[in-house]
Amino acid sequence: MSMETTAWVQLHSVMNAQQDRRPFARATLRRIGAFARPHRRRIWQFVMLSVVTALLAVATPVLAGGVVDAIVDDADSSTVVRYALLIAAIALAEAGLGLLSRWLSANLGEGLILDLRTAVFDHVQRMPVAFFTRTRTGALVSRLNNDVIGAQRAFSNTLSGVVGNLVTLLLTLAVMLTLSWQITLLALVLLPVFVVPARRMGAKMAGLQREAAHHNAAMGTRMTERFSAPGATLIKLFGRPGDESAEFAARARRVRDIGVRTAMAQSTFITALTLVSALALALVYGLGGYFALAGTLEAGAVVSLALLLTRLYAPLTSLAGARVEVMSALVSFERVFEILDLKPLIEEKKDAVPVPEGPVAIEFENVRFGYPAADKVSLASLEEVVSLDTRGGDEVLHGLSFRAEPGQTVALVGSSGAGKSTIAQLLPRLYDTDEGTVRIGGVDVRDLTADSMRATLGMVTQDGHLFHESVRANLLLARPEATEDELWDVLRRSRLEDLVRSLPDGLDTVVGERGYRLSGGERQRMTIARLLLARQRVVILDEATAHLDNTSEAAVQEALGEALAERTAVVIAHRLSTVRSADLILVVEAGRIVERGTHEELLALEGRYAELYRTQFAKGAQAVGAV
Repeated sequence: MSMETTAWVQLHSVMNAQQDRRPFARATLRRIGAFARPHRRRIWQFVMLSVVTALLAVATPVLAGGVVDAIVDDADSSTVVRYALLIAAIALAEAGLGLLSRWLSANLGEGLILDLRTAVFDHVQRMPVAFFTRTRTGALVSRLNNDVIGAQRAFSNTLSGVVGNLVTLLLTLAVMLTLSWQITLLALVLLPVFVVPARRMGAKMAGLQREAAHHNAAMGTRMTERFSAPGATLIKLFGRPGDESAEFAARARRVRDIGVRTAMAQSTFITALTLVSALALALVYGLGGYFALAGTLEAGAVVSLALLLTRLYAPLTSLAGARVEVMSALVSFERVFEILDLKPLIEEKKDAVPVPEGPVAIEFENVRFGYPAADKVSLASLEEVVSLDTRGGDEVLHGLSFRAEPGQTVALVGSSGAGKSTIAQLLPRLYDTDEGTVRIGGVDVRDLTADSMRATLGMVTQDGHLFHESVRANLLLARPEATEDELWDVLRRSRLEDLVRSLPDGLDTVVGERGYRLSGGERQRMTIARLLLARQRVVILDEATAHLDNTSEAAVQEALGEALAERTAVVIAHRLSTVRSADLILVVEAGRIVERGTHEELLALEGRYAELYRTQFAKGAQAVGAV
């Protein structure tokens, strides 16, 4: 490796390393060891291979010097050929070991990435809904990508680099001191001229790179928001294209300016270090040639010293920046462990039991609940704030009690923000109660297995969320083993069969991001079809017909009739017309049940329900009320 190449490598490593001055954390190192333990055999193979490669790297310059000495001494041609064959054999060995080392490095690094990503992904899936409502998705994905890869480099790059460079450095110094201690010491004197600028320039350019990354991230966020279906619609309706373009162009110009400054700084730095390397070689050839002519040094030794010079500067320069690389890797590991250390608020008990067979009742008994504070469910780094909001925990449900018998439908109505959706979220354990008990089939939901809960309870929300996948994939999410006939059956029952058959690829048609290729009513019916396919015994409808026109609502209500048949149901109603037939209607206000009864009973009370009903049906026309 030439000295200018060494400079590029060192500059790049310092630029891209995270400049962190924290001390080594023993706990972090122990946890890294735990992740590395399954790969320890391959790690040792990798380390030993790095040592052998370092030995071969030093052997070539010595043999090259031997060739020169043989020529100067007018030795037999077989000697030169022997040296040449040895050099060729070492080159072949280095090439083969290089491929083997790369294979080991790739397997080690990718294996570690697999372990870390799987651990983080599985852990994140166990986090409560509150975690996802606060966390920026991009920051979370970055942990699974950038930080995991940064941690992987500790094994695939830094580990082999430190071991190989240390062995190379010691061998090179030993050989150079044996050949000429004077030239070796002078070469070491020039080392600071080579290393110090790399460290200082690297830190400066790291700052430029971070600034560029900030602007690029801002541009990426802006594009993601503006290029999504709802964002693009909003911009077309209310946006000012000229202002949008100017804002984007301003950041793009800033990135361009930083790129120009970075390129010029790199070129200036590399030119200066190339000059230093040329001066160092001139020193070796000049002083070495003087000693050779004086008869105190062999001509071959001069050549060996010149070739060994790069073998000296390269590992010294790399080792000088090794701490930065190691700390960067540790920071990446710590950022990954930070996610793994965030304890899920909702855990399945070891002795959890399945939901009892047959029709099930649901029951709330004196339930009190307040949403957890941010510091209980999130991380400041994931929300991209300096510190988390410690506020929270204020009680929003105050001693609620009600029961839905098997097959009954209980409707929740009330003002916006009264706590209806919160009640619905407690049933599937998206949150846990602070006090009181929620039961399914007579068993506290905290004592039930997660799998049996998912198999028992289904939920349809007002946004009708679908993944950017095919109709088939979105349906099979509910029951992966479902047959083709079963898919068409639930589509027919949810009034979607004709629509899906008319699509270009039928069941294999991709519905678009969040299902935006379908209308609102069609998306809702897709989620109902998914519910029908799951065959769950308890159904929660959280304003499933909100924001739909009358035609779409009628189609969805037909599909809901299929979904609710013979099932225990909790229905959160936006329109009172949808809950008249409910077995029990609960009027919720400020986290309390203020009225309960059937439609007729509540109208006769002349209370809050009657007031809401009159507001919606004044003058005989259905209006949209704040319910």
